[in-house]
Amino acid sequence: MKIIFENVNFCYGKEKIIDDLSFEIKNNEFIVILGQNGSGKSTLCKLFNGILIPSSGNILIDDLNTREEKNSLKIHKKIGLVLQNPDNQIIYSIVEEDIAFGLESLGVKSEIIRNQIDKALKLVKMYEYKNHVTSMLSGGQKQRVAIAGILAMNPECIIFDEPTSMLDPVGRKEVLDIILDLNKNQKVSIVLITHNMEEAILADKILILHKGKIINQNTPEEIFSQIEFLKSKSLSVPQTTELLYGLKSKIKNNNISLKALTVDACTKEILRLFS
Repeated sequence: MKIIFENVNFCYGKEKIIDDLSFEIKNNEFIVILGQNGSGKSTLCKLFNGILIPSSGNILIDDLNTREEKNSLKIHKKIGLVLQNPDNQIIYSIVEEDIAFGLESLGVKSEIIRNQIDKALKLVKMYEYKNHVTSMLSGGQKQRVAIAGILAMNPECIIFDEPTSMLDPVGRKEVLDIILDLNKNQKVSIVLITHNMEEAILADKILILHKGKIINQNTPEEIFSQIEFLKSKSLSVPQTTELLYGLKSKIKNNNISLKALTVDACTKEILRLFS
């Protein structure tokens, strides 16, 4: 699938939240959107699948314009949205009942619903919890149930609005592993909004949103090598980049690469310098 934003603007009253955005997301891409609080990220999430409609400009989902009401159902099937707080997304008290909700509302046959529930729960490694009470689950488990509810609809793209920000390290890893599996093995396009730079380095491309505008878009390696620019926008960088940047400043060596984002790549870069 392809998602195209064409000169998209969005206003709340007289306040412009999204300012002339134009970009494209290709099939099976993993996109991360970074930006400080108030930059318009959550509003952007709701524009993707037509929850919000642009004040001007167009959003095309495989040539389906979100402005046209007749396209609404098709777009909602193609693009799922996972919220920051799973409690805002989980409706029913039993896991499998909650996952069935979206399918039942579409009038899907019961035998198909059963298959979709089982498939979705297995993908998020929650199948054995299908009869559990949702309120008794951990934060990470709840988020996996919320993801399963979206997966049951067979979306081609999922928008994640800071899905790990309320989770402990174990829950964060569980959810991130699922996101990576969906992208690499299930071929689902991913748009991830996050403040966690260790998550951001996993993307194919990063978009930086500032005051409703995209001010930079590139690969993680290129984005995170621009440390001064990022700090000027109140954004942090991965710990590996911070370490290499500090080392570069201390020993005055311009030959140090800031594009070694993983721990393994950073270790190799340091060994190279001192070998």
